[in-house]
Parts: sequence; structure tokens; C-alpha cells
Amino acid sequence: MPGIICYISCSLSAPATPTRGSLQYEEFYGFVQSPFTLAPDPRFLYLSPSHEEAIRLLLQSVGRREGIAVLSGDIGTGKTTVCRTLLEQLDMTRFTSLLLNPFLSVEELLREILLDFGVVSREAVRSGRIMSATKHELVSTLHEFLISLVPIGASGVLVIDEAQHLSPEVLEEIRVLSNLETNQTKLLQIVLVGQLNLLEIVKRPEQRQLDQRITARAVIRPLDRADLEAYIAHRLAVAKAAAQVCFDTAALDAVHTASGGVPRLINLVCDRSLMLGAQLDLRTITADVVGAAAESLGLHASQLRPRRWWQRLFRWMSPSL
Repeated sequence: MPGIICYISCSLSAPATPTRGSLQYEEFYGFVQSPFTLAPDPRFLYLSPSHEEAIRLLLQSVGRREGIAVLSGDIGTGKTTVCRTLLEQLDMTRFTSLLLNPFLSVEELLREILLDFGVVSREAVRSGRIMSATKHELVSTLHEFLISLVPIGASGVLVIDEAQHLSPEVLEEIRVLSNLETNQTKLLQIVLVGQLNLLEIVKRPEQRQLDQRITARAVIRPLDRADLEAYIAHRLAVAKAAAQVCFDTAALDAVHTASGGVPRLINLVCDRSLMLGAQLDLRTITADVVGAAAESLGLHASQLRPRRWWQRLFRWMSPSL
């Protein structure tokens, strides 16, 4: 049916209908896992045009062994999921380091990179044997390791998430690390991932040298209405419901209004909508359900105030919400 997102089971026997409120919605609809988890699982990544272009640019940058690439996007648009998808698509010739904590000193940054690359062990870090190493010693060790990869055609890839929080000192060290190279190629490819203000940070006068080394800039945008519909259908399919569950056209419109097309907010609204749908024994999620879900999250799916019977529904369901 056009305009309605449904997942219909191919099973010959439908599960027995449970008592309302007795099960989590994943059990009620028979999902093998939560379809709208906030975890950055690459299996759930929907390739909107901007997501697909971002992965293409980053893979190209790494494949050509360019210096620094930047991935930016608003909060909740899926940057971390894109990072993990990127790392999954790299072959065995890439030694990778994914740093999720941007609040590091220069020495801590270098130790984490060496740890991820396998140059030092976790035990060595715990015992403190490398804690006394100077910045120069840490950089020299990293350089020697990267040089050792050249004969086998390998290289290092460093991805730093939430890079808008990096201190000026660490950003300067990243610039220095981008200079590790042979006469023919860069030894370390660096991907900085952050919110939209990361683009403003690297444009500051004091970061001019870093900005000049950025060879690729990718921006992830919120989903439009058509992509939102495909996004929800994709996640429902990956989660594999054992019974039919649908978002009708008006519900999809309401999700887009409430979320602004931001994947994280889409997940929150759809997750809560399915929770309400299961409590009401619904197989089709309507705009009213989405409106109630959005309202419970402090969002708004329309310009209208919730109907009074939905407000009573909130009070009735509040212990389980």
C-alpha cells in the first residue's frame, strides 16, 4: 500500500496475542531486536544521499592516503554510525584507531593510538611502563611503527569522534601527525568527526595550517520526508518483526514533523510509538499514536495540542513509560 510502512511476517503461523502491557513491544511485535536502538550499529545504517556521499568521500580519502578528512553534521544525524561503517569497509591493510573521548591530552592521545594499533599492550598502560614516556618518545615510536607498515603496503587510520571538543594543543599535534610521511605517501590518514561547529573551529586563524591539510569535507544532513519513510522501512526490515506492524502515511508525516528528519529523534519517536502501539494492541501506528509519543518526549508532531483523551492515556500509562 503506497505511503504506508509495513513489515509483514512470512511465517505461516501468527504468534498468540499477548495481554496488553504484559510484554515489551519487541516481544509483542516479534522483533528479533529493537528496530530503533540508539546504538551505532552499522547494520541499521540507511544510506541517504548525504550519508552515502560521506562514506564515499571518506573511503576515497583513506584509499588515496590523503592527510586529513572532516565529517560533520548536526547532533543525532548518524556520524558515529558512519564512522563505524567506514572502519568495517576498510581492508586488512589498514591499522585503525577509533577515539571516542576527545578530552585527552597530547600524551594521552598518542598512548591511545599506540594501544589501538597494538604497538603497546593494555597491561603496559595499566602497569605505568609507558606513562613516563615523553611526547617525543611516543611520536617516535608511532613513526617507527608506521614506517614498518610501508613494505607490506599497509598504513594507519585514525578516526576521532566529537572532534569539536579537541583542545588547541591536540589539534596542533594532529596537524603534526598528518606530516608523518615518506617521499611518496602519507603514513597516517586522519578523520575528524564532529558537529557542524567543527567546520568553524578549523577555519580559525590559529588553525590555518591544519585547515590547509584537510583534503575532504563531508556533511551529513537530516532526512527529507521520502528518506525518512525509507529509513523506517529499512530499520523495521533489519529487526525482522514476526507480525505485521505499520506506520500509516499520517504517522510518517508526524514522525518527520516531530523529528525534523534527525535519525536519533526519529528513533526515539518511533521507539516510543511502538511502545504505545503495543500497549494498545495496535498493528498500525497512526498519527495520534505518534503525537502522543512525541509529546511524552517533549517534542511536537503538529501544531495542535494533544486531544484530551490522549492526555488521559498518558496518565493511564505513566507507570510503564
